[in-house]
Amino acid sequence: MKKFFLILIFFFKINVLNAEVLVAYIDINFILNSSIAGKSINNHISSLKEKNLKKYNIIENDLKEKRDSLVSQQNIIDKNEFEKKAKQLDVEIAKYRSEIKKLNNDLNKKKIDNTKKILEVLNPIITQYVEENSISIVLPKKNIIIGKKKLDITNEIFNLLNDEMKEIKF
Repeated sequence: MKKFFLILIFFFKINVLNAEVLVAYIDINFILNSSIAGKSINNHISSLKEKNLKKYNIIENDLKEKRDSLVSQQNIIDKNEFEKKAKQLDVEIAKYRSEIKKLNNDLNKKKIDNTKKILEVLNPIITQYVEENSISIVLPKKNIIIGKKKLDITNEIFNLLNDEMKEIKF
């Protein structure tokens, strides 16, 4: 009976040692930034930033002119009037900064939401690829110090995503 258990354990260890564990790694940031959908998100966000930058540069220049004008009038106008205008300018500057902050937050939210849409399509693609190729584990490339190039599945997933998702609607 003891021999039977020893033989069973021996075969079990051999089978475990012969089990092949396939590991791969993937560069998600590359896929999110370089895929067709990722580029469209980046272009959309950049165009929104550019459009708003022009608008807010005009407002900023106007505020600078108001400030310079107020500083040049400092010795000419009454102290109370100067302080009143300075407070009014401070309120305008605070409003401007608040609008810029809100705009940046909105753009970041749009980018995050659209990136989530890509990830919703990407996750099943990766899952299917892993199952078809009997890969045991997929690691992010940013956590890999050194790895064989053949373990990198980024390009395969990149191509599958581009085939699946041609554009993203805004």
